[in-house]
This record gives sequence, C-alpha cells and structure tokens, in this order.
Amino acid sequence: MAGVFDKTAEQYAQRRPGYPKEWFSMLVSLTPEHKVAWDAGTGSGQAAISVAEHYDHVIATDVSATQLKHAAEHPKVRYLHTPISTSEDELVSKLGGDNSIDLIISATAVHWFDLPFFYSVANRVLKKPHGIIAVWTYGIDMQHLKNSSKMLLEAVLPYSDPRTRHLLEGYKKLPFPFESVGYGSEGSPVELSMEIEMTLVEFVKSLKTVSAFVKAEEQGVELFSDEILKEMKKEWGGTTGRRKFSSISYMLVGKPQV
Repeated sequence: MAGVFDKTAEQYAQRRPGYPKEWFSMLVSLTPEHKVAWDAGTGSGQAAISVAEHYDHVIATDVSATQLKHAAEHPKVRYLHTPISTSEDELVSKLGGDNSIDLIISATAVHWFDLPFFYSVANRVLKKPHGIIAVWTYGIDMQHLKNSSKMLLEAVLPYSDPRTRHLLEGYKKLPFPFESVGYGSEGSPVELSMEIEMTLVEFVKSLKTVSAFVKAEEQGVELFSDEILKEMKKEWGGTTGRRKFSSISYMLVGKPQV
C-alpha cells in the first residue's frame, strides 16, 4: 500500500469519513482491559483518534510516512511508520511484544495487507485469551446516482487494484482466522450502517482519494469526464445542495483461537 495514497495524503485526511462512536463503544465492551490498542493501516488517524477516547495508549501504524505526516494529533496516540521491509519480529517489538495488545483495529485498510503476515503478528501481540481484533470496510449507497455511478464504475474498473476486490465484496471472502465473538465471522461479516452528508463537490473530491482515481491520474487520465459530471449533477440536483448517503459497513470481530 506504500505510495498508493501518498500523492493525495492531505486530501485523504480531509475527505475520508470518521466512524460512529457507537462502534468503538461496542468494541471497548469486548475487552476486559483498556490499556493498549493498535490501529493497523491508520492512514490519517481517523479511527485511532476515536479509539484513544477509550484506551490508555494507541499505537497507530502505516506503511506510508506521507500519510502519517497529515495524521491528526492526540496525546494518547503514537504514530509509527512501519515500512513494508519491517520484519515480523521488528513489528512485534515496536508494538510492545507478545501478548501486549487489548484491541487491534483496521479501518478500511486490511484488504491492502499481506494477510498471513498481519494475522501472524496479530496473533502474537493480542492478549490471550481476551484480546480482540476488528476489521471493517464500508460502501456508499448511490442509488440516487444510478446512471452516473454506473458510468463511473465502468471508467474506474480498468484502474482498480486486484486487492480492492475484498472491499467491493464487503469482506465476505476475506480470510479471517479468528474465533467469532458474535459480531461477524469469516465469510459472514456483520452489517452496520452509518450516514454521510456532503455536497457534490465534496463527494467528487472524496472519490478522488480512492486508489483507482489516484492510479488513473498518475497515468494522465481524468475519470470524471464531462459526461459523467453532467449526469451526476443532474441526478444530484445541482452542485451546492447537501445530500445524505446511507453507508453499509461490513465488520469482522474475533479473538485468538486457542
């Protein structure tokens, strides 16, 4: 994932949504201790900041040093650059060692990971037997942009990274070798909802932080053609009005198998 979002790191920090407080309250209720949490693939720290409201210390890691430069500061959050070259033992050590983490989260990021490597580290650092790992992603319901979203999808597909297939499938085929705690399991993520409100301009800027748009731009291709923007503006009802989007999120929560 290193480099994928580097060129849009500032926009990513500004445009990506936060997550409902209720989600974090639910995760907090699952861990008997609230000392240390790890946000893997933190990006610009949106989820890390929310977790920090409940845990004494949050370690937020990312392979992108550029993204971390734009991460929101918080006295309980320590950001760590963990390049792809970081070995398993090095990462475990940076996180505090074996059996040291109460909660691991990965918000709309785990599909980018080397999953066997990540899960091996997670199993080592999670406290036994009550440590919790939670991964999730989300998708925006664009039914009111039916025509323009279809046109946009056709334009985007040639530039989509194969790793994003898990995101598009709502993590239904994502490997998740952990024992279920009642909030989804491998092959059957729990569905959660959240609401996002934005203008058309904000919506377009948000989509431009998606990896496929970044890749297309690097190749000199503008995916938002005049035709797509015209249709989207028509379906939106102008450019200044704010629209509410229903977002379906897919979450998997588990604990180490012992």
